[in-house]
Amino acid sequence: MVSNGRKVVVLPFNTSIELVLQDTSILGAESHPLHLHGFNFFDPNKDPVNFNPVDHVERNIVGVPEGDCAATCFISDNPGVWFIHCHLEVHTRWRLRMAWIDWD
Repeated sequence: MVSNGRKVVVLPFNTSIELVLQDTSILGAESHPLHLHGFNFFDPNKDPVNFNPVDHVERNIVGVPEGDCAATCFISDNPGVWFIHCHLEVHTRWRLRMAWIDWD
């Protein structure tokens, strides 16, 4: 379940982060374009080639299909506090958002 709060996830610096995003359809069945600030998903020059090298997402938005999931990865190499959120504004107001701290 989603909730409001001031909790953030601290990422270990310079680590390959594997991210699985799931649409649980709690508030209705819709797809979600999730946008990550501060990073690009899967840089083929830095990331391991064994993580979905065929059709990986290379930028910073990944589509999570209705009732399904999407998996991607990125390297936590950009210190700061970063936001990940659904690009559908009403979904952001419904708390489909969170912050991560990438700490060196």
